[in-house]
Amino acid sequence: MTTSNLLSILQPVTHYSLHLLFPGLIAWIFFRREWKKAWLLLIATMLVDLDHLLADPVFDPGRCSIGFHPLHSYYAIGVYFLLAFFPKARIIAIGLLFHMVTDFQDCMWTVFY
Repeated sequence: MTTSNLLSILQPVTHYSLHLLFPGLIAWIFFRREWKKAWLLLIATMLVDLDHLLADPVFDPGRCSIGFHPLHSYYAIGVYFLLAFFPKARIIAIGLLFHMVTDFQDCMWTVFY
């Protein structure tokens, strides 16, 4: 197996683990009393990916989402950061910010290709 093949397998595994499993860990550590509800809210923030439907092609494994899609723009990320200061919006803000970090790490994979 070549390095490129290995990376092409590791990238989606890492990406989706960070989108689905790691939010569960965040929920369990920081919101233990209601971790299932917190996990569902963190997972729900993946709806931010609906902005991918505006792109052509919708999915491009070599494209960096950060700065490309409207809800992944630096302005949007700034709004998500500000939302973290409001207790009622904090868990959604955490989910959105972690989503952006996850998508950003995806951008770093292109360095290895």
